[in-house]
Amino acid sequence: MKAQALVTAAILSGTTLAAQTIQNPTLRRAQQAFDNLDYRQALSGGRAALRERLSGFERSRAYELLGFTYSGMDSILKAVDAFKQVVLLEPERTLDPNRTSPKALSAFQVALTQVLVVRQLVVDSVTFVGGQGVVPVRYTVTQPARVVTRVVGGTGAASTSLRIDSTVANGQVNLRWPARLPNGDPVPAGNYTVIVEAAVGQNSFSTSQPIRVSHGTVDTVAHLTSLPGYAELPETEVPPKSWRPLGLALVYTGVALAGTSALSNGDLGSPSLREGGAIGAGIVLAGFIMTLKKPAPQAARGNILYNQLLREQIARRNAEIAQENTRRRQQVALTVAPVARPGGGR
Repeated sequence: MKAQALVTAAILSGTTLAAQTIQNPTLRRAQQAFDNLDYRQALSGGRAALRERLSGFERSRAYELLGFTYSGMDSILKAVDAFKQVVLLEPERTLDPNRTSPKALSAFQVALTQVLVVRQLVVDSVTFVGGQGVVPVRYTVTQPARVVTRVVGGTGAASTSLRIDSTVANGQVNLRWPARLPNGDPVPAGNYTVIVEAAVGQNSFSTSQPIRVSHGTVDTVAHLTSLPGYAELPETEVPPKSWRPLGLALVYTGVALAGTSALSNGDLGSPSLREGGAIGAGIVLAGFIMTLKKPAPQAARGNILYNQLLREQIARRNAEIAQENTRRRQQVALTVAPVARPGGGR
């Protein structure tokens, strides 16, 4: 049994802060007594410390020490009462389930349900175009209550107070704030505070989270010089080589030789045949040279039409981009970021 008690004490003491962080001597002695499993001395010392002048941190630690001590003594109702005071002093206080005994952890969870606090208020850091995004806001309410969430801030003419949400809530609540004024414009740049106020009967609680809203320019779209997947085609093309000049030369040569042969049978004789052969050879040579010569480029009508259509599409798209950029230059890029804040307050 003693060994089990030692393990329990070690787990409980592990959830408190180190003794050297506590300045009040009475509270330090009470903590030491708890570490030594002297629960009666820990209780008397913790109660005595609460009658002295303590800082808010030390007062919370004193009630937490009583909660752990009562849990170790199986006085669960008294442990719950002590933990309720801890939650009221430090609404964001949590216990590590891996280092806290089940009894103390259970008493702490019950205490959370018996007091009205708003915990774990978080405003996410986001960047979006004004009117096209939201700021996530979330928090936890420990009891069913009427909860009003609003944002206040700004300076001078830009000061504002906007209601984000009003509802009856219990447990975790998730909100989406568009960061817009009633007229639809983005909230002006500046420092603001998100405030969550909960009330049930005569009990009320509020907590807050400071945020900073910054304005920036919206990126414009670059103009196009081409369309993805499409490229201009050459507007001229070289036709394939043709044997037509050589064929015509052979035909003409044949005609010339036939005429020369006819003449050779008449009065002109063999000189006419030699001259005809020379002429035919010249024609064939000329035709061969024309065949070997590279053809001159010619206009590619199909490619020209294709390129015209492609340029028209690019021009039309650039006109749309110009209109889009004009609209974007009139927009505002909002950046909302939380800033450091103290713990929640009543």
